[in-house]
Amino acid sequence: MISAADQLRELLKRPGLLIMPGCYDAMSAKLVQAAGFEVVFMSGFCVSGARLAMPDTGLISYHEMVDQGRNICNAVSIPVIGDGDTGFGNALNVKRTVQGYADAGFACIMIEDQVAPKRCGHTRGKTVVPREEALMRLQAAVDARNEGADILIMARTDARAIDGLEEGIARARAFTELGADITFLEAPTSEEEMSECCRSVPGPKMANLIEDGRTPLLPPAKLEAIGYKIAVYPLTLLNASIRAMQESLHSLRRGSTPERLLSFDQLKDTVGFNSYYAGEERYATER
Repeated sequence: MISAADQLRELLKRPGLLIMPGCYDAMSAKLVQAAGFEVVFMSGFCVSGARLAMPDTGLISYHEMVDQGRNICNAVSIPVIGDGDTGFGNALNVKRTVQGYADAGFACIMIEDQVAPKRCGHTRGKTVVPREEALMRLQAAVDARNEGADILIMARTDARAIDGLEEGIARARAFTELGADITFLEAPTSEEEMSECCRSVPGPKMANLIEDGRTPLLPPAKLEAIGYKIAVYPLTLLNASIRAMQESLHSLRRGSTPERLLSFDQLKDTVGFNSYYAGEERYATER
């Protein structure tokens, strides 16, 4: 059977833009696959929000992230890209994190160059480590892959917001030269900056599309035309689910039945009862 990492490698070789929703648990990942998407992203912002009800400011731990990721990877057969934050420590921690994510079933891990504790790339207060330290962090990730971890490495830089676009591009190029499989320059603020990044950095690149964020929400055709290979929508499902739950709770407080709910049969099928029943019949000892 082809590994998750090899599945992703094949997708990256194909022409066209990969649209990648973000997930935060096994159910949201399962829904992404059921909707026909070929790859899914485990968002640290969303896992922190859904699992802890806390912001993406470095509060969630390696153990919590890899545990959530293992459940997500077990729920789907499409490749999962996992948010590995800063690697949760020094270069040796980065190696352990990469190996742990590979063991959990991830196809790719994203490692970034922020100072720990990190922050969401579209919020205030973030800083980045010096370029030398960022390169050493990525070298450790690449070494873990090259030493046997069956996983791709996505290298993220947040330097655009701190030191300017030129430094962000320089880091992304250096990450590619070190062996990163995918690069991600976070939070360019215009189509011109996005185009400059794609022209200047070789290899597959990811665009991060956050509703009301700092980066323009360009349509997929435009993203592909300027050179992106992946477009991730990391917060959309968490955003939509919170809104839906708020509306349903408001209806219950008013004494009415929430609208637009699944039927009970649909809900049971979505969480897997029908598959379970089929298994019961297959392995029944009395017929």
